[in-house]
Amino acid sequence: MLYLKILSKFSIINICVFCFCLSGGSRCLVLITVGLGVICVLLLVFIILLHITITAERDLIKSYKNTVEEFKQTINSLQDNYTDLTQKNLVLETKYKDLTTEKDQLQSNFSSLNQKKLELERNLCGPVFSERVWIGLSDREDEVCYCTLFWLNGEPNNQGGNEDCIELMPSNPVLNNWNDLPCSVERKWFCEK
Repeated sequence: MLYLKILSKFSIINICVFCFCLSGGSRCLVLITVGLGVICVLLLVFIILLHITITAERDLIKSYKNTVEEFKQTINSLQDNYTDLTQKNLVLETKYKDLTTEKDQLQSNFSSLNQKKLELERNLCGPVFSERVWIGLSDREDEVCYCTLFWLNGEPNNQGGNEDCIELMPSNPVLNNWNDLPCSVERKWFCEK
């Protein structure tokens, strides 16, 4: 039996911790065992939940680290490409001319933009221009579809059946600022030397 001794001013008082212990010792031990079993089960459930939470957080942190590493690799790649791009000479023609008239001059004096570097060049050059410019792409001769590129919403629409040249509209977001227009419209233009 479990007793708690309490000292008072006049005598020592014995108090039974579990009232059932007065009637029989085995019953008291069963209650203690069941109580400890419940506590162990609750502790086990708590530990399992804590482990699941920690594992999920660890996986999330690992995912964040992988994302940061991918961003670092992308930044390094862009910096390398930026160095290559800054060593090129981009020329902005200041005279307004239509692209049809200037096609021969473009082909003889400048090379066309490289398709692989187009997105990088757009990101770097797009903010440089404050007005709409020709970017040197056209589907006039063979109706090429630049389907996966950087069109404004609803473009290319070939309105009137003769919009074959592509202009850059810097007032729109970089990833969708292309518009198709008739090649006879006068715009400034740029090409890579």
